[in-house]
Amino acid sequence: MPKIIPIRDLKNTSEISQMCRASDEPIFVTKNGYGDMVIMSIKLYEEKMFMSDVYQKLRDAEQQLTEGKILEGDTSLKSIREKYNV
Repeated sequence: MPKIIPIRDLKNTSEISQMCRASDEPIFVTKNGYGDMVIMSIKLYEEKMFMSDVYQKLRDAEQQLTEGKILEGDTSLKSIREKYNV
């Protein structure tokens, strides 16, 4: 379940930092009862960015398949070997 805190709680930075490190989800910060910000640990941020990159690459690959922009495995390996003189 997501953690939601009011913006006034951001005054206690060490507690917020500890909360971010302990949480496996982003922490939502509200201002006047409305969503204002999201905070998370660096570790969680890096994991989210990595997964976002993976999903983008999968979408790109699916698009290439749909458009027929694919090569046979043997043709692709031959091209790589020629390019890098392997």
